[in-house]
Formats: sequence, structure tokens, C-alpha cells
Amino acid sequence: MQEQITAVLTIAGSDSCGGAGMQADIKTISSLGLYAASAITAVTAQNTCGVRGIEAVAPAMLQAQIEAVMEDFAVSAIKIGMIYNSANVLAIKDSLSKCGYHGPLVLDPVLVATSGDTLSGNDLVATMKNELFPMATLITPNIPEAEVLSGMEVKSLGDMRYAATAIIDGTGVKNVLVKGGHGTGDEMTDLLFSADGTERLYSAPKVDTRNTHGTGCTLSSAIASFLAMGLDINAAVGQAKEYVHNAISAAMNLDTGHGHGSLNHLFAPEKMKVKQP
Repeated sequence: MQEQITAVLTIAGSDSCGGAGMQADIKTISSLGLYAASAITAVTAQNTCGVRGIEAVAPAMLQAQIEAVMEDFAVSAIKIGMIYNSANVLAIKDSLSKCGYHGPLVLDPVLVATSGDTLSGNDLVATMKNELFPMATLITPNIPEAEVLSGMEVKSLGDMRYAATAIIDGTGVKNVLVKGGHGTGDEMTDLLFSADGTERLYSAPKVDTRNTHGTGCTLSSAIASFLAMGLDINAAVGQAKEYVHNAISAAMNLDTGHGHGSLNHLFAPEKMKVKQP
């Protein structure tokens, strides 16, 4: 008898230095024991020091990738990362609607790279908020992205809460995880806020390292993986946070480029036990 393996589809941009985007997603999903399928939204020329160029995939080709995967695999969760332009936002929505997908969908609204380079077109934000946010189980903005999406400054935990509320009220998304990694202090705190008004905090000690390239991509694909395993959103976020913390810690002394190096996605995550809530 053949063994069925759980499949996760990542829809994201390609990172030529392998630390973020599609490459980080595939490493994460695979290291957690699931099958990673992919649809590339854009190709980037970048390294750990910065982004040199971005070229979007044609909408028809993006749709063809998504539909080819969805026709052949029983996809248990989808992660969406960098999209780059509004035409591909619409292509993603149309493909998922055509395929009748209603499972977990984690959307990381990637707007800026770790290096500070812009990863989005000028018309992306409004289209993404209108077309994809209502379909998402969870979005995972960092603090600068939460400021763009909410239209307010975020300087404190209270601001994170207000920003999450504004995003939910304005877009219809079900859950928002505001990532506190851009904050100051020795402890990083993320806030998960839901449309029903419930919230949960996730805190971890700050790891003193420059090897943080692809942290957001890794977290969102790990959350999608744990949702695909059947965990609820609180448990999925908690276990994904643990995975990312371990991957950052395991990369502290690795020399991967001259800028913001990659996480160590292959730190032996099989030692992590899936914890039911």
C-alpha cells in the first residue's frame, strides 16, 4: 500500500541566494516532513546584501503553475509570499477560486526584504487587501508591513493590537499575526489577533545574529505546514515560532554571505514533537 504524504503549496518569489522566498519555503516544508509543491510569482536577483533585480512571472504562467499542482495533488495548506504586482494577485485569486480551494491559507504580505529593498509594486497593497485577505486563514505582517496595511504607526504592544484590529475591520481577514521582530529589547513578542476579539502572545528571547534572511518566509511556511498537519491556529503558530527560533539559533555561527545570512532550516527539526493543543 502506498503511503499518502501531506502536500503544502507555496506561492512565492524565487530567491537566488536561497535563504528566503520559495527556497526557504521548500526547505521548511520538507524539513517538517511534508511534500512541498510550488508556484513562482517572480524571479529575483539577490544575495544576502541586497536585491538587484525583480522580474514578475506572467499571470497566465502563474495560473498554469497553480492549477497544474492543484489538479494533481490533494493540497492540505497553501502559503502565499511575495506576489510583487496586482496582476498576479488577481491570477492567484482566480486560480484558487477555479480549483475550489477552501483549506488553510497563510499569507505573508511581503513588501520589503530584510536588506531593506522594496519587493512590491505600487499598486499591490490595495489589490491584495481587497482580493486575497478575505480568503486568508491568517496573514503575518511584520511591524513595518502592519503600519502600511493599517495606516497607523506601531511602536508598542497596544499599537500592534490596534493595527491588527484595523486590518481585520478593513479587510475581512480572519486572523492577523503581527510579528514583533523589528521591535527593541531582549525579547521578541508576536501578537495573534482574531476576528472574534481573542488574542494570544508568543514570546521568545532575541537571538543576537545577523543571519535572519528569510525569517518571515520561514515562519509563514512553517505555520502552513502545521495547519496542514491538523493543528489549530494557536498551536500551529506556537510550533512554527519554536521551529524558527531553533533555525535562527542553529545559524548563529554559520558564514552564509556578507550580509544578512540564512537560517539553518535543517537543524534536525525531526526532534520537534508535534504538540496538540
